Amino acid sequence: MRVLKSTDDGQFEFCFPTTDTLLLVQRLPHGVLIRATRDTFSECRKVSFIRELAAEGFIDDCYRLFSGFDQSILPIRWCIDYSWLKPGRIAQARTNYFMIKLLMFAGLLWLSLMTALLLRVLDKS
Repeated sequence: MRVLKSTDDGQFEFCFPTTDTLLLVQRLPHGVLIRATRDTFSECRKVSFIRELAAEGFIDDCYRLFSGFDQSILPIRWCIDYSWLKPGRIAQARTNYFMIKLLMFAGLLWLSLMTALLLRVLDKS
């Protein structure tokens, strides 16, 4: 488990490279919301992860007693959702710039190949 980013408003991002999963943990006024990019955690691993979060101070200490989603009275929700992963404006601008250059180059290459083909056909006749 590796912490990627934490914010002042109680959001923490975690990376699990072995399972190719990112998690966003949000402390909300009414509980905790955990968003995972993939469904790679077993029920036992989810419980263990929630206990680790509480032990390391990411969420309230009362979650150290968390025993499972079925019998828990603690307000915690685990969902599979990757909508929170959005590229930043700088990354989008850089990608757009690259794609425009790539398309222009491809257009020029196509135009030069068509010109060479046309000149070759006209040269033979």
